[in-house]
Amino acid sequence: MGFGCIKIRSMRTVTPVTHTNAHPSAHTKDYSLADPLSPKHWQLCVAPMIDVTDRHCRYFHRLLAPKARLYTEMITTGALMFGDQARHLDFNGAEHPVALQLGGSEPAALASSAKLGQQWGYDEINLNCGCPSDRVQKGAFGACLMREPSLVADSIKAMQDAVDVPVTVKHRLGLDAQTDYGFVRDFVGQLFEAGCRVFMVHARHAILAGLSPKENREVPPLRYDQAEQLKKDFPDAVIVLNGGLNSVPTCDQAWQAFDGVMLGRAAWHDPAILFALSEHLGHLDGSLDEAKLIDDLGQYAQLQVSLGVPLRVVVRPLLGLWQGRPGARQWRRMLSDPHALQANDPGLIHRAWQSVGVARELSEPAL
Repeated sequence: MGFGCIKIRSMRTVTPVTHTNAHPSAHTKDYSLADPLSPKHWQLCVAPMIDVTDRHCRYFHRLLAPKARLYTEMITTGALMFGDQARHLDFNGAEHPVALQLGGSEPAALASSAKLGQQWGYDEINLNCGCPSDRVQKGAFGACLMREPSLVADSIKAMQDAVDVPVTVKHRLGLDAQTDYGFVRDFVGQLFEAGCRVFMVHARHAILAGLSPKENREVPPLRYDQAEQLKKDFPDAVIVLNGGLNSVPTCDQAWQAFDGVMLGRAAWHDPAILFALSEHLGHLDGSLDEAKLIDDLGQYAQLQVSLGVPLRVVVRPLLGLWQGRPGARQWRRMLSDPHALQANDPGLIHRAWQSVGVARELSEPAL
């Protein structure tokens, strides 16, 4: 689905905010959450994706979806405890509401990392209990944690004691041969008793041996019925559905049974779906046409390049913007041309957009 399927009319303006790598207090919120656990805050979410949802991607998604809840890539507790905290935690104030996803299995380390996240201004701390990669298996976290609900419950309690923002969990339905509903029901039940109230449910089980992370997103069958049963069994929990959601109709159907939807690769391959869903939910106001969107992206790119960020990093999330429309291939070609990117000229974004316009004119039938 591309912009050709929706009517472009209005989006809010987002003013670029300088990244400082300074004290976390530099991040300020321009909104209020009177009820931080209200299901409405998770109505539309963009999933945490490693090597995808960096701060530049999240800024772009915010332009398209003013009220979506955005998630960082998974950041391990070790990276925060022993690495460059500013590099991992710095973000743009326009990204709010934005959640920090943590990877780890030690309650004390998770609590310390959660506290850092709150100090830096994140609106939610999310624990990864669903990633099936070799890296997390070696570290005994991610999807592996579903086999240790007591440890996860202890971690949830430790993080809740350390922060005031919501502590949430993203998980699968099962692991390897453990695909019966009772497995995930008992997992969620133990975390619910520990105080967790928000669950992002990837409606597939994870196969830790034999499948790559990409295959784990495609091969295990979707079982929406089990995810829906969780909502019935835990009516007081916020249940957000993840997996296989790639259109307005599929999301609209999910909203009938769940509190929210979480889009993953669909938001990366066809970002326009975020605009379409925001329009469907009535989240858009003001006026902003394509030219304004490109101007905002150009200003943001100019700022980032001036701070030393390579242009190729900034424009990478934009490649799918015109998916399904005339000029999409030219747009992708120009923004991924290594020679053009080497010049680090943010004007490339405007030139690429102009090429899209030329392609559209050429595609229109003659009168």
